[in-house]
Amino acid sequence: MNRVLIVCTGNTCRSPMAEVMLKDLAARGGKPLEVRSAGVSAVNGQPISPHAAATLRKRSLELPGTSTALSGDEVAWAHLILTMTAGHKRAILQRYPEAVAKTFTMKEYALRGDPVMDDVAEAERLYSEWQVRQALGQNLTAEEHARLFELQRRIPDFDIADPFGGSLSMYERCADELEDILLTLVDKLDGKSTEQ
Repeated sequence: MNRVLIVCTGNTCRSPMAEVMLKDLAARGGKPLEVRSAGVSAVNGQPISPHAAATLRKRSLELPGTSTALSGDEVAWAHLILTMTAGHKRAILQRYPEAVAKTFTMKEYALRGDPVMDDVAEAERLYSEWQVRQALGQNLTAEEHARLFELQRRIPDFDIADPFGGSLSMYERCADELEDILLTLVDKLDGKSTEQ
């Protein structure tokens, strides 16, 4: 059975909403998943935000438990770690570099197999090359710079905006965005362990 950990900042808004929504979608699709959520800056035991709770109730979904701080135990438990932003992904990989093969932003994982991911891989390769050359006192060629900027314009934003402190409608828009991503993502999860 796949064990999926969904991560945001405080584990009171985005990740608990995504946790509950993914559990529901997996159950309706007959996919055996275990889903948890945590926050890179969370304090254990905080309740879900009132607007997140209202958003989930409006969708007739059960409310999750209280917040969980990201820990090595949570990272080790998960076969797949999905983050709300690239910043969350970086924070996890700085603390737990061993999780690199199983950590993705939600949008990045949902787009696996999409041609845009070829652009992402090429951009990452060019960025890496640029960093190496800068360390050696060199630079990218004009053509490489132009290609990198072209790729930057084409690559979508992989972050899901934080509704924290916003209106109920902001939370509902966030939940709509999460649902769209999760509908794509759940089809990529077959219920078997994705552990490498």
